[in-house]
Amino acid sequence: MIIKINNLSDIESAAKEFLAAVGDKRHFAFYGPMGAGKTTFIKAVCEQLGTTDTVSSPSFAIINEYNSAAGRIFHFDFYRIKNLEEAFNLGYEDYFFGSDYCFVEWPEKVEELMPEHFTIVKITVDDADQRIIELAGI
Repeated sequence: MIIKINNLSDIESAAKEFLAAVGDKRHFAFYGPMGAGKTTFIKAVCEQLGTTDTVSSPSFAIINEYNSAAGRIFHFDFYRIKNLEEAFNLGYEDYFFGSDYCFVEWPEKVEELMPEHFTIVKITVDDADQRIIELAGI
């Protein structure tokens, strides 16, 4: 499945479309280059899930937790991780195999730890500066 975002005003409807498409899935690995809009899109999805928390990039904290009407949401950003031991120290298994929402940015940094049940989400930017969101297997 592909969702296109022409400009920032489309992001709310794109987040709604994303949630409708994924159904009861709760684990997502977001791939995309720096500046593609991974955090911005995750923020929109979290808002659609009913969070009133401030959603921001967990670049330095590695993980942020948000509360929402749909339950807890864990947002990872592994961009700055130096080695897999850091993921082990976070207790990644509790999140990756739990029942809460789990959004992972830069999963390629911990790819050997990523379970198969994660939905792959690829975000690219085309020549017209549109964001193209591709959901693998949906």
